[in-house]
Amino acid sequence: MAVLTVQEITRAGVSGALTAAAGGGDSFANDGRTYFDINNGGGSPITATFVTQQTVDGLAVADLAVSVANGTRVKIGPFPPGIYNDGNGRVQVNYSGVTTVTVNPFRVP
Repeated sequence: MAVLTVQEITRAGVSGALTAAAGGGDSFANDGRTYFDINNGGGSPITATFVTQQTVDGLAVADLAVSVANGTRVKIGPFPPGIYNDGNGRVQVNYSGVTTVTVNPFRVP
């Protein structure tokens, strides 16, 4: 699992560069003001699954599965830390496919 660097959005702007999605999934630091940008440049839809860490009455909270149509770019989030953050303060995301899929987390100050 690759650890992605969160890009900070500023008034001066940010380029919004994306990086290739990792086959084993990615993770990123999250403070509750972070969202995830995913571009599916492939010919088929994919699913990005954001792993939840919280349980309620001993039951796991269902993971967030987001379908991303082929040829589209979507922004997902923000992610409440108490639900999504793992022990390292990161959100974990897995993909059903990574061919021509690019991603990156962004943070709103």
